[in-house]
Amino acid sequence: MATAQPVVVSLADLKSGNISFETLQEAFGPESLGILVVKDVPDEFPRLRHELLSYASYMGNLPEAELDKFTNEAAKYLVGWSRGREQLKDGGADEHKGSFYANCAFYVDAALESAKPTPAFPLAQFPEYLAPNSWPPETALPGFRPAMERLCRLIIDAAVLVARACDRFAQRDIPGYPPAYLENTVRSSSTTKARLLHYYPMPDGAAPKGPEEEDDWCAVHKDHGCLTGLTSAMFVDELKTDSRVPGFGGAPPASLPTLEELPGSPDPQAGLWIKDRKGVAVQVKIPRDCVAFQTGEALERITRGKFKAVEHSVRGAYANGVARNTLAVFTQPNLEDEVDLDQHISFGEFARGIIAKNTI
Repeated sequence: MATAQPVVVSLADLKSGNISFETLQEAFGPESLGILVVKDVPDEFPRLRHELLSYASYMGNLPEAELDKFTNEAAKYLVGWSRGREQLKDGGADEHKGSFYANCAFYVDAALESAKPTPAFPLAQFPEYLAPNSWPPETALPGFRPAMERLCRLIIDAAVLVARACDRFAQRDIPGYPPAYLENTVRSSSTTKARLLHYYPMPDGAAPKGPEEEDDWCAVHKDHGCLTGLTSAMFVDELKTDSRVPGFGGAPPASLPTLEELPGSPDPQAGLWIKDRKGVAVQVKIPRDCVAFQTGEALERITRGKFKAVEHSVRGAYANGVARNTLAVFTQPNLEDEVDLDQHISFGEFARGIIAKNTI
C-alpha cells in the first residue's frame, strides 16, 4: 500500500507570511500531491471536530421521516441532506454515503442563508447555490447548527491564510495577476459550501477492492472550487456505540453528547487516496489535530495552471459496523467572480456543467 507524506506548515507561519515559494510548489505545484496540511491550529479545533463529526452519525441514523424535513430536491441536494443522489463512475447511485450540505454565507454575514441572487444568476436557474440552507429541526438534532458553523468558520479562517500565501506566489510568477485575488475571493465569498459526510457501515460480506480500483464510496474526482478544507476522519463502531439521538423528553438539550471515536481506522486502506502526477493512487493521512487543504479546479484556472487540481477518492472502512465521518469545506468564488482571467469565465458558468454531470 502506497502512503505519501503531505507538506506540513504551521498556522503561525501562514499568519506571518513565512511560507517559501518552494514549499507552495511542493504542496500545490505541477509535480505535487495538491495537498497542504496545517498544524498548530486553534486549541478548540479538536473539540469542535469531535463534536461535529459525532453529529454525522446521529444524522445518518435519523428516521427517514426526519431526514425528509431537511432534504431539498429542488436545489439538486446541494443544501440539506441527501443519500444515493451522487453518481458513481459506473452510473449507479452512491448509496453508501449520506451527506449534509450547508451554504457558508454566514461567514460573510451571519444573517445570510445563501448567496444573494443576481440578474445573471437568479434563484430559479441556480438553486444549487442560491437556495437557503435546510437545517435540521432543533428537536431532531439539538445543537447541530452552531456546531457546524463554529467548525466551518475556523477552517475558512485558515483557508484565507493559505490563499494569501498562494497570492504571494501568483503575483511573482503570473503576469497581470491581481493583488490579493485569491485571499479576497475566499474571504468574501458567500458561495463557499460545507459538506458533512457519513459513510455508512458496509453491508455484511462486502469485499474490499484493490488499491487501484475505484471504491463505491466516492469515485475519483477533482473538486471544482479553490481550496477544500478537510478534517481527519472519525471512525465510529456503531455496533458498540449507540448512534441514535437519545430521548430527551421535554425541551431539547443545548447539544448532543459526543460519540466514542475509535483510536484509528480499523481498515488500513480506508481514507483519502490521491492520484499523484504519475497516475498512481497513494494514501494520505491527516492528523486529528490538523486541517488539510486540497487544490480545486477553480484554483488551477485562477493561477493559469501554476497550481494543479488534485484527483482523489475516498475509500470506506471494510470493518463490521464501522462508520466513517468527516467534513469538507469547499471555498469557492462568488458566482460572478472570474475563475478564468483570460477567457473571462465566471465561477457560476464553470460550476453549472460540473453539477449537472455529477448529480442523479
